[in-house]
Amino acid sequence: MPEIKTILLFLVTAVAEIAGCYLPYLWLREGKSIWLLLPAALSLALFAWLLTLHPTAAGRVYAAYGGVYIFVAILWLWAVDGIRPTAWDMVGSLVALAGMAIIMFGPRNA
Repeated sequence: MPEIKTILLFLVTAVAEIAGCYLPYLWLREGKSIWLLLPAALSLALFAWLLTLHPTAAGRVYAAYGGVYIFVAILWLWAVDGIRPTAWDMVGSLVALAGMAIIMFGPRNA
């Protein structure tokens, strides 16, 4: 199923992007090792490469990916930051995922 593949690819892409941004955050805000910048750069390179694996127009992929990013960022908030999402966080995430589904899987004329 191409839909499942698309969603899984978006999920892995979001984790790569968030990790690539979180590691410099740890260095800058938490005083962790500057060596975290190396895996951060690799993670962001992986993120960019993963976005190229979608077989549709880049603008559509970027727009739809944003919905999955929001959902994964809220999961990250819970799993990594230890902050339980509010009901509003979850509702917003579901709305974002619905937007992704409409953009990626809606009918196309061309």
